[in-house]
Amino acid sequence: MNPGTLAVRAPNWVGDLVMATPVLEAALASERWCEVKIVVRAHLAGVLADGPCAPHVVPIASDAEEVEAYRALAPDALLLLTNSLGSAWRAWRARVPVRAGTALSGRRMLLTHAVVPPTRAGRRLPTPTAHLQRDAAGLVGVLVPDLHPRLAVRGEVRDAQRALLERLGLARGAKYVLCCPGAAFGAAKLWPAERFASVLDDLHALRGARAVVTGGPGEEELAEAVARACEHGAISLAKERRDLEGLKALVAGAELLLVGDSGPRWFAAAFDVPCVSILGPNFPEVTGTSLELVSIVRVEGLECSPCLRKECPLGHHRCMRDLAPETALGAALDVLGRARSARRESAG
Repeated sequence: MNPGTLAVRAPNWVGDLVMATPVLEAALASERWCEVKIVVRAHLAGVLADGPCAPHVVPIASDAEEVEAYRALAPDALLLLTNSLGSAWRAWRARVPVRAGTALSGRRMLLTHAVVPPTRAGRRLPTPTAHLQRDAAGLVGVLVPDLHPRLAVRGEVRDAQRALLERLGLARGAKYVLCCPGAAFGAAKLWPAERFASVLDDLHALRGARAVVTGGPGEEELAEAVARACEHGAISLAKERRDLEGLKALVAGAELLLVGDSGPRWFAAAFDVPCVSILGPNFPEVTGTSLELVSIVRVEGLECSPCLRKECPLGHHRCMRDLAPETALGAALDVLGRARSARRESAG
């Protein structure tokens, strides 16, 4: 394949997009391609802002714009880091000569080059998303040296978020624990608000760090519920302007992130911030990368888990309701200890 233009269709989920940053940066650094363009949903462009990928972003707002973007770019190859049938169909419609990606969602015939995920007895084995992204990149000659996600956020955004927290009552220079209790996937991923609050209160008592609770669009009520349930005076950002760039800054400045099974967990990995992630009905293997400063907390031994459903099909939601706050608190103290040890080693 001669050097030319490579287009990369970025993932549509925040976490998957952050996981893809090593692939995106490897593509930009690759001598195999003289030009790289990153096609990404416009509302996610803030994830890549301020970093090396930002100048190469082509934002799209609809499926029709995606096809138009491919036709305008006329790339020699397209790397699909999405796994949907629709994304492969749009690439085919745009007549991109080389279409590479994972053979998922029944789209193998629409791809010219495909990675086939491993199976056992006819069923797909859970494979880390970051590994599938790396393997797909190899189809277009992009070698990814490591899988640690990387993000950037400019100083003025950090300063603005710190000023916001101080306006809402956080003392200047004080530590805070950031909590993102929501989950876009569905109710099956949600841990009860009072349990988040219990962990946040204990961390405040033990570490002196005040809780800051935030969330994405539509998660305002949940964020408010967690903050109200806290006894130590947590700060809720539910009524404030929120965006992905600001969230990056909030995560980067936190002592710890307490989060469900959602995208902000990967912000923490990118900024090397200690994190506790509450995992419910999904396979832990799928997000089993960049765990140096992450503790995954889940209920083990349930016959019904992981079910991968948006709502509990049995109605008991035990994968979340059987998870005690004490377990998450222990994980938080453990990961904070690991972070402290890592800092000592690097300083020594």
